[in-house]
Amino acid sequence: MKLGSTNKSRVLEAMETIAHKRNKYIRRNRYYYRNLVRFFRFNIPEGASILEIGCGTGYLLNALNPSYGKGIDLSPSMVQIATEQYPHLNFEVMDAENLTMCETFQYVIISDSLGYLEDIQQVFSELKKVITPKTRILISYHNFLWEPALWLAQKLRLKMAHPRLNWLNRGDVIGLLQLEGYDVIKCGRRFLFPVYIPLISWLFNKYIANLPLFNSLCLTGYTIARLPEVRPAGNKDFSVSVIIPARNEKGNIEDAVLRTPEMGKHTEIIFVEGNSTDDTLDEIKRVCAAYKDKRDVKYLVQDGKGKGDAVRKGYDHATGDILMILDADLTVPPGDLPKFYDALATGKGEYINGTRLVYPMEDEAMRSLNILGNKFFSIMFSWLLGQRIKDTLCGTKVLTAENYRKLAANRAYFGNFDPFGDFDLIFGSSKLNLKFVEVPIRYRARKYGDTNISRFRHGWLLLRMVAYASHKIKFKE
Repeated sequence: MKLGSTNKSRVLEAMETIAHKRNKYIRRNRYYYRNLVRFFRFNIPEGASILEIGCGTGYLLNALNPSYGKGIDLSPSMVQIATEQYPHLNFEVMDAENLTMCETFQYVIISDSLGYLEDIQQVFSELKKVITPKTRILISYHNFLWEPALWLAQKLRLKMAHPRLNWLNRGDVIGLLQLEGYDVIKCGRRFLFPVYIPLISWLFNKYIANLPLFNSLCLTGYTIARLPEVRPAGNKDFSVSVIIPARNEKGNIEDAVLRTPEMGKHTEIIFVEGNSTDDTLDEIKRVCAAYKDKRDVKYLVQDGKGKGDAVRKGYDHATGDILMILDADLTVPPGDLPKFYDALATGKGEYINGTRLVYPMEDEAMRSLNILGNKFFSIMFSWLLGQRIKDTLCGTKVLTAENYRKLAANRAYFGNFDPFGDFDLIFGSSKLNLKFVEVPIRYRARKYGDTNISRFRHGWLLLRMVAYASHKIKFKE
């Protein structure tokens, strides 16, 4: 018998032996398992289609309340127990290294099972049979630093004993995913104190576990990945809607139309006028009439206040496959918009964010204090979101209409908190686990009018948003 078969047989024999004890150990360690369920529930909405690799007796899959759930496991006894407990779900004896399904799923879970897989790269390769580029793969695993403690817990019969073939760290998991062509969207660690002690457990797991240094000691590591959809450069597969919020920007309206290039198979331009005091609305009407035979240009008038309200109204009326924001001050050159289109249309990213902090800026384009503030918030929001984001307040943000509709459907989680419109999209895209990509642009000084940004008032609002996001995203245990 081959070495691989010997190892797999050893794991299978152990799983068969402990299958009848599995639920007892879940109950004994319910504080850990409830925390694990909270993590997956945050990242997977109810009613999704889910495949769990190494499902055991089906506890986690059932807790996520899928519209269609399927679990596979090498152990017939585990699968039998799962089927009896959760008859509304689907369970099957199957080797993850040889998937024989002909269906695809929105989410794939591999929770605490990597250590028992003989050929992890082969498993990642097999997953391509059951996923699409829209599928999210969520992997959780134990931190190698906890091996002595977990070994002791097994000896004391506090934790279920079973053979482990692998100990992987974050770099190993990322490396194996990348070998198979996956994009790693985000990764991190959580859960520092696995024993429930009132107040102490809450303090350690909600706050201390998320702090630098302490975070590296956490028990649970996680990685979220996707298989990118690679499309050729220069394709015209998608239509585009460019949303231009405009308040007191009369002198920039015609330029916005003239300088916005045609992209994809069709480009519409939608001005959203924000109750200006400088005849911006009349200018928008004039320009729409003057260019109606040359460009698909239209306008809306805001009912509410703020850029966020304008963006939401524009997006709700847009007809394009890809939705873009262009600030009417034209400090982001409209001629750069095809770079954003290409990043999304070629599958390199799913949420495309402009960054003004790479190339040199024109004189007076941004004050020194604003630059320092932007760099500070870049660090803070990258830490909060688990994805690198260099410039949170660059006005140009791009995503598909399909993903925006998903974001809007889940908006209740964050609520109507954002007067800017930037963070509604950033936080919502992060919660959907969209792949972030940033496009550097050359930031220009405005040619007409005055900025609507107040450094100190809006800086204070940003600090409040950091605190809000910390509560909703980072410190949510």
